Amino acid sequence: MSGDAENDHGAVVESNGVSEAKEDSPGGASESLSKRQRKRLAKAQQWEEQRELRRQKRKERKQKKREERQTQGDEGAEFTGRKRQRREAEPSSLRLVVDCSFDSLMVVKDVRKLHRQIQRCYAENRRAAHPVQFYLTSIGGQLRQNLDERDKGWVNWKDIQVKAEHFQEVMRKEDLVYLTSDSPNVLKELDETKAYVIGGLVDHNHHKGITFERAQELGIDHAQLPLGDFVKMNSRKVLAVNHVFEIMLAYLEKRDWREAFFTVLPQRKGAVPLEGEEQDTDEDTPPKQKDQEEQEEDEGSSHGDSESAQPITQKGANTQDQSDGKQKEKDTAISQSKQTPQTGASTK
Repeated sequence: MSGDAENDHGAVVESNGVSEAKEDSPGGASESLSKRQRKRLAKAQQWEEQRELRRQKRKERKQKKREERQTQGDEGAEFTGRKRQRREAEPSSLRLVVDCSFDSLMVVKDVRKLHRQIQRCYAENRRAAHPVQFYLTSIGGQLRQNLDERDKGWVNWKDIQVKAEHFQEVMRKEDLVYLTSDSPNVLKELDETKAYVIGGLVDHNHHKGITFERAQELGIDHAQLPLGDFVKMNSRKVLAVNHVFEIMLAYLEKRDWREAFFTVLPQRKGAVPLEGEEQDTDEDTPPKQKDQEEQEEDEGSSHGDSESAQPITQKGANTQDQSDGKQKEKDTAISQSKQTPQTGASTK
């Protein structure tokens, strides 16, 4: 007999006479299944039986969440989420401007570093206790291209004014103060009616004093942060754009320059109080240094080098070992030179 046939009870029988299932005999079917298969079958039946129950539970959970959201809306004053905390900040009327008109003086690598510094400024201002009015002026060229290519979401940034115009076209001349370490004027107090300009330049000191010259050319006020009044550093007095920006934010919160400096300054600069207090560090264990790329990224802001900011070299264990080795070699050479004539005299 070829093909499949169906018996009187509806069971399917193959041509070789072996049945696949016995639909009319549940007991026989269960006997043909393994224990694991019977468990799976029972779970599948239970799943189907509870389908409606699961649907009802989902409806109840959605309803509960809806009621909780409504309750939170009614108790908005007690809501302590991050957005609520952000709204509780007290904005300052002080304006901080990053002057991006130095675009042509930078190579692509340094433009990217400036981009990252600006990102940090934006992030710090968004979470600050007293956020300032943040301006980017003279946006264009390489920096604009880098922003478009690497950070497409920047066009949606909030609480920031991005201008293609020069800052003089955006603000009154009498309100402007250019921050530059070459200025003879030391900033003692912040005037929150002013707009303080930070030079957006990463140049590794290839253009020393350029921000001071720019301020003089434009005929606007200029000043330097009172860094020298409070801090002694083991490196050059060069602060990145984001460091200057963060120091200004910290001062608005703490109203103390010393605290602002030591809150923001990177550890690698070895900053210590100027009153002669020495840093508690062992010469044999110099402070951990940042990666070279990160160090370079931190350099090149409008607060550039000054004559009094020369590097101070610290001798570590390796340097001391090298000097000791050289001294031993020198002593050995002198000893040998003294012995040579005596040997010659004895041979004669």
